[in-house]
Amino acid sequence: MIPSTRIPALATAALTLSLGLTYAQKVDTVVIGVAVAQTSNTALLGQEQVIGAKFAEKFLNGRGGINGTPFKLAFQDTGGDEAGAINAFQNLITKDRVVGIVGPTLSQQAFASDPIAERAKVPVLGPSNTAKGIPQIGDFISRVSAPVAVVAPNAVKQALKLDPKIKEVAVLYAQNDAFSTSETGTFQQTVKDQGLTLSTVQKFQTTDTDFTTQVTAVLNAKVDLVIISGLAADGGNLVKQLRQLGYKGLIIGGNGLNTSNMFPVCQKLCDGVIIAQAYSPAQGSAANQVFVKEYRAQYKKDPPQFAAQAYAGVQVMVEALKALDRKKKLNTYDLDDLRVALNKQILAGKYNTPLGTIAFDKEGEVIQKEFYVAQIKMKDAKNGSFVYLK
Repeated sequence: MIPSTRIPALATAALTLSLGLTYAQKVDTVVIGVAVAQTSNTALLGQEQVIGAKFAEKFLNGRGGINGTPFKLAFQDTGGDEAGAINAFQNLITKDRVVGIVGPTLSQQAFASDPIAERAKVPVLGPSNTAKGIPQIGDFISRVSAPVAVVAPNAVKQALKLDPKIKEVAVLYAQNDAFSTSETGTFQQTVKDQGLTLSTVQKFQTTDTDFTTQVTAVLNAKVDLVIISGLAADGGNLVKQLRQLGYKGLIIGGNGLNTSNMFPVCQKLCDGVIIAQAYSPAQGSAANQVFVKEYRAQYKKDPPQFAAQAYAGVQVMVEALKALDRKKKLNTYDLDDLRVALNKQILAGKYNTPLGTIAFDKEGEVIQKEFYVAQIKMKDAKNGSFVYLK
């Protein structure tokens, strides 16, 4: 028999469930979501992002976390497609109850998953979403990754410094990837702006492994420069096959090739590829030098761009949460209210990150001043480095 004093409470609970209502829940533990590619061919990029985010969790918590309170990261694997990103975002928002999300890996995924976070009013920081239109997805969508239109032209200008005789250019891009199609538009416009001739444009898929058709077209066009917009696996194979079939000119790789995980793919034939960068271990800020020192001590190598950007994404969220906590303790917030307040604070702040000092405009676009160009130098079949050019 149920005591009469419990009947009203049970009735209220039953009514709440039947109407689909939920009670506001306080935030006991601050959890930041990280949704990046841990599987699929995109994992060559996502693996570096996982390392960067975990490094941020350890390092920032070691320095006091959120004003003395540790935070946690919840990871969800997005895989390499839109469905994986959608599932990851849904799990982070509803199951892990995160305050915000750093992710996803690909712009293609962001166009599918970011609207879910927007509808739930959960702030998102894109660590590597550089395609046109990402911040415009909604009020809760920002990015720490500079747009391709800002970064990519630097690589073409650097190639002309290395070889002023360049006249004919071939452009190749992954037509099934939103970022690559956005990036190639910028590259093609830059080629024209520099007074060069766009001799051939070739398309491929990120899942392709045989590029004989595209390489043959490039060789027949007798170009001086090849520009590739793709991801690490397909891009690395394309570089390898270009060299194997006899192309000897300069090669520019887009942001998707900006990872040492490409080295085992094209091996010694990666040597000489030029890639524009939004990060350099040599960037002189105190924040970056501490980051590089600690990263080298733990991983015995320089941090790559994808790791640095993921670290910066977590750092921005933590610093914004610290600012909020100083005004009102985070454990007094309802989760929904904290998400909204966090989004506002992210946009209001200025952050000293490994990328340099960054801030955001009212749409959530990153404001970053320093960019770089690097050239791959291979030591052997598997090991190489990005040498920064002036």
